[in-house]
Amino acid sequence: MDNDLSLIDTPDEQLSPDITPEELAAVTLETKKLEKRHRQIQAQISLPFSPEQIWDVLIDYEALADFIPNLAKSERLPHPESIRIEQIGVKNALFLKFSARVVLDMVEDFPHAIRFEMVEGDFNAFAGSWKMIVAEDQPGTTLAYTLQVCPTRLIPVKAIELQLGKDLPRNLIAIRQRLYQVYGE
Repeated sequence: MDNDLSLIDTPDEQLSPDITPEELAAVTLETKKLEKRHRQIQAQISLPFSPEQIWDVLIDYEALADFIPNLAKSERLPHPESIRIEQIGVKNALFLKFSARVVLDMVEDFPHAIRFEMVEGDFNAFAGSWKMIVAEDQPGTTLAYTLQVCPTRLIPVKAIELQLGKDLPRNLIAIRQRLYQVYGE
Protein backbone atom coordinates (compact mmCIF):
# COMPACT_ATOMS: atom_id res chain seq x y z
CA MET A 1 0.00 0.00 0.00
CA ASP A 2 1.39 3.38 -0.99
CA ASN A 3 0.84 6.38 1.24
CA ASP A 4 2.58 9.04 -0.78
CA LEU A 5 1.39 12.60 -0.46
CA SER A 6 4.39 13.76 -2.49
CA LEU A 7 2.29 13.09 -5.56
CA ILE A 8 0.19 16.10 -4.66
CA ASP A 9 2.76 18.87 -5.02
CA THR A 10 4.70 18.23 -8.19
CA PRO A 11 6.74 21.01 -9.82
CA ASP A 12 4.45 21.15 -12.87
CA GLU A 13 1.39 21.93 -10.79
CA GLN A 14 1.49 24.66 -8.18
CA LEU A 15 -1.02 24.79 -5.35
CA SER A 16 -3.87 27.17 -5.86
CA PRO A 17 -3.43 30.22 -3.63
CA ASP A 18 -6.37 29.25 -1.43
CA ILE A 19 -4.97 25.79 -0.58
CA THR A 20 -1.91 25.66 1.63
CA PRO A 21 0.52 22.77 2.09
CA GLU A 22 -0.69 22.59 5.71
CA GLU A 23 -4.27 22.02 4.54
CA LEU A 24 -3.14 19.27 2.19
CA ALA A 25 -1.19 17.66 5.03
CA ALA A 26 -4.52 17.23 6.86
CA VAL A 27 -5.64 14.80 4.14
CA THR A 28 -4.51 11.18 4.27
CA LEU A 29 -4.20 9.34 0.98
CA GLU A 30 -3.72 5.63 0.32
CA THR A 31 -3.44 3.81 -2.98
CA LYS A 32 -3.79 0.04 -3.37
CA LYS A 33 -3.06 -2.00 -6.45
CA LEU A 34 -5.88 -4.44 -7.05
CA GLU A 35 -6.12 -7.06 -9.80
CA LYS A 36 -4.74 -6.14 -13.22
CA ARG A 37 -5.28 -2.43 -13.96
CA HIS A 38 -7.66 -1.80 -11.06
CA ARG A 39 -6.70 0.61 -8.29
CA GLN A 40 -8.31 1.64 -5.03
CA ILE A 41 -7.64 5.12 -3.76
CA GLN A 42 -8.84 6.39 -0.41
CA ALA A 43 -8.62 9.95 0.87
CA GLN A 44 -9.92 11.20 4.20
CA ILE A 45 -10.04 14.34 6.27
CA SER A 46 -11.30 15.25 9.74
CA LEU A 47 -13.91 18.00 9.67
CA PRO A 48 -15.44 20.03 12.51
CA PHE A 49 -18.95 19.47 11.13
CA SER A 50 -21.74 17.00 11.78
CA PRO A 51 -22.45 14.11 9.40
CA GLU A 52 -25.75 15.80 8.52
CA GLN A 53 -24.00 19.02 7.49
CA ILE A 54 -21.48 17.14 5.35
CA TRP A 55 -24.33 15.08 3.89
CA ASP A 56 -26.21 18.19 2.79
CA VAL A 57 -23.18 19.48 0.88
CA LEU A 58 -22.44 16.11 -0.77
CA ILE A 59 -25.99 15.43 -1.99
CA ASP A 60 -26.39 18.87 -3.54
CA TYR A 61 -25.23 17.13 -6.72
CA GLU A 62 -25.91 20.03 -9.08
CA ALA A 63 -23.78 22.42 -6.96
CA LEU A 64 -20.69 20.17 -6.78
CA ALA A 65 -19.21 21.58 -10.00
CA ASP A 66 -19.40 25.06 -8.45
CA PHE A 67 -16.66 24.28 -5.92
CA ILE A 68 -14.94 20.95 -6.72
CA PRO A 69 -11.75 21.66 -8.70
CA ASN A 70 -11.72 20.20 -12.23
CA LEU A 71 -15.37 19.13 -12.07
CA ALA A 72 -16.93 20.90 -15.04
CA LYS A 73 -20.40 19.37 -14.77
CA SER A 74 -22.47 17.57 -12.16
CA GLU A 75 -26.10 17.07 -13.07
CA ARG A 76 -28.88 14.86 -11.82
CA LEU A 77 -30.47 12.81 -14.61
CA PRO A 78 -34.04 11.58 -14.61
CA HIS A 79 -34.24 7.90 -13.68
CA PRO A 80 -37.27 5.98 -12.40
CA GLU A 81 -35.39 3.62 -10.06
CA SER A 82 -32.35 5.42 -8.69
CA ILE A 83 -30.49 8.65 -8.16
CA ARG A 84 -28.46 9.05 -11.34
CA ILE A 85 -25.77 11.68 -11.76
CA GLU A 86 -23.71 12.69 -14.78
CA GLN A 87 -20.33 14.20 -14.02
CA ILE A 88 -17.64 15.51 -16.34
CA GLY A 89 -14.15 16.21 -15.10
CA VAL A 90 -11.81 18.42 -17.09
CA LYS A 91 -8.07 18.84 -16.72
CA ASN A 92 -5.72 21.16 -18.60
CA ALA A 93 -2.15 19.93 -18.99
CA LEU A 94 0.58 21.10 -21.33
CA PHE A 95 -1.77 23.02 -23.63
CA LEU A 96 -4.09 20.03 -23.90
CA LYS A 97 -7.53 19.63 -22.40
CA PHE A 98 -8.54 16.21 -21.10
CA SER A 99 -12.02 15.27 -20.00
CA ALA A 100 -13.67 12.22 -18.53
CA ARG A 101 -17.38 11.53 -18.23
CA VAL A 102 -19.18 9.18 -15.84
CA VAL A 103 -22.84 8.45 -15.23
CA LEU A 104 -23.24 7.20 -11.68
CA ASP A 105 -26.03 5.48 -9.81
CA MET A 106 -26.03 6.72 -6.22
CA VAL A 107 -27.23 4.82 -3.14
CA GLU A 108 -27.78 7.05 -0.13
CA ASP A 109 -27.71 5.77 3.47
CA PHE A 110 -28.47 8.93 5.48
CA PRO A 111 -26.28 10.25 7.13
CA HIS A 112 -23.59 7.58 7.05
CA ALA A 113 -22.65 6.77 3.45
CA ILE A 114 -23.23 7.51 -0.20
CA ARG A 115 -22.21 4.71 -2.54
CA PHE A 116 -21.86 5.13 -6.29
CA GLU A 117 -21.24 2.96 -9.30
CA MET A 118 -20.66 3.89 -12.92
CA VAL A 119 -23.35 2.74 -15.34
CA GLU A 120 -21.82 4.53 -18.33
CA GLY A 121 -18.63 6.44 -18.94
CA ASP A 122 -15.01 6.73 -19.93
CA PHE A 123 -13.57 4.07 -17.59
CA ASN A 124 -13.76 0.29 -17.50
CA ALA A 125 -14.78 0.55 -13.84
CA PHE A 126 -15.52 3.47 -11.50
CA ALA A 127 -17.21 2.85 -8.14
CA GLY A 128 -16.81 3.92 -4.56
CA SER A 129 -18.28 5.69 -1.58
CA TRP A 130 -18.36 8.69 0.68
CA LYS A 131 -18.51 7.79 4.39
CA MET A 132 -19.12 10.06 7.35
CA ILE A 133 -17.49 8.54 10.44
CA VAL A 134 -18.08 9.98 13.91
CA ALA A 135 -15.46 9.19 16.55
CA GLU A 136 -16.70 8.68 20.07
CA ASP A 137 -13.67 10.34 21.66
CA GLN A 138 -13.39 13.53 19.57
CA PRO A 139 -15.70 16.14 18.08
CA GLY A 140 -16.40 16.38 14.37
CA THR A 141 -16.60 13.85 11.58
CA THR A 142 -14.09 12.04 9.41
CA LEU A 143 -15.04 12.21 5.75
CA ALA A 144 -13.64 9.25 3.83
CA TYR A 145 -13.78 8.92 0.05
CA THR A 146 -12.96 5.56 -1.50
CA LEU A 147 -12.70 4.99 -5.24
CA GLN A 148 -12.08 1.80 -7.16
CA VAL A 149 -11.13 2.67 -10.72
CA CYS A 150 -9.93 0.88 -13.84
CA PRO A 151 -8.98 3.07 -16.79
CA THR A 152 -9.40 2.00 -20.39
CA ARG A 153 -6.34 0.71 -22.23
CA LEU A 154 -5.82 4.16 -23.74
CA ILE A 155 -5.02 5.68 -20.34
CA PRO A 156 -1.92 4.56 -18.42
CA VAL A 157 -2.74 3.35 -14.91
CA LYS A 158 0.13 5.38 -13.44
CA ALA A 159 -1.33 8.56 -14.97
CA ILE A 160 -4.66 7.90 -13.23
CA GLU A 161 -2.88 7.20 -9.93
CA LEU A 162 -0.85 10.41 -10.16
CA GLN A 163 -3.81 12.56 -11.18
CA LEU A 164 -6.14 11.21 -8.50
CA GLY A 165 -3.32 11.56 -5.97
CA LYS A 166 -3.30 15.28 -6.76
CA ASP A 167 -7.02 15.84 -7.20
CA LEU A 168 -8.63 13.92 -4.32
CA PRO A 169 -6.93 15.87 -1.51
CA ARG A 170 -7.84 19.12 -3.25
CA ASN A 171 -11.44 17.94 -3.56
CA LEU A 172 -11.66 17.21 0.16
CA ILE A 173 -10.19 20.63 0.96
CA ALA A 174 -12.77 22.18 -1.39
CA ILE A 175 -15.56 20.36 0.46
CA ARG A 176 -14.21 21.65 3.77
CA GLN A 177 -14.11 25.19 2.36
CA ARG A 178 -17.71 24.80 1.12
CA LEU A 179 -18.82 23.61 4.57
CA TYR A 180 -17.29 26.76 6.10
CA GLN A 181 -19.08 28.90 3.49
CA VAL A 182 -22.43 27.27 4.22
CA TYR A 183 -22.21 26.77 8.00
CA GLY A 184 -19.55 29.25 9.11
CA GLU A 185 -16.77 28.60 11.59
